Amino acid sequence: MVIAQPSQGAQSSPFRKAPVDRAARIERRRRVLRYSVILLCFASVVLLHVWLRLQVVNQGYALSATAKLQQRLEQEQRQLRVEYATLTTPDRVEALARRRLGLRPPEKGQVIVLP
Repeated sequence: MVIAQPSQGAQSSPFRKAPVDRAARIERRRRVLRYSVILLCFASVVLLHVWLRLQVVNQGYALSATAKLQQRLEQEQRQLRVEYATLTTPDRVEALARRRLGLRPPEKGQVIVLP
C-alpha cells in the first residue's frame, strides 16, 4: 500500500489556506452584518412611515366625526334658542299666568311704588 505524500512546496495543505479563508469569511460576515443592519434600518423607517400614515388617517376620521358632532350640536343650539325665545315671549307668559295660575292684572290700589 502506497500513500502519497504532498510535496513541501505545494500550498494544498488546509492549514496554510486557513488564514486566507478565515479572513475572507470574516470579511463576508462583516459585509452580511453591515447589509443586514442597513436593511433593518430601512425596514424600520418604512414601518415607521406606514404607522405614521395610519395615524394621520385615523386622526382625519376622528376630526371628521368631531366636525359632524359640532355641526349637529350647533344646529341643536340654534333650535333651542328659537324654542327659548318662543317660550319666554311676554304674551305667552301672560297667557299662561292667566290660564294656569288664575292671575289677572292688578287693580289701582294693589300697586305700590317704592321710592
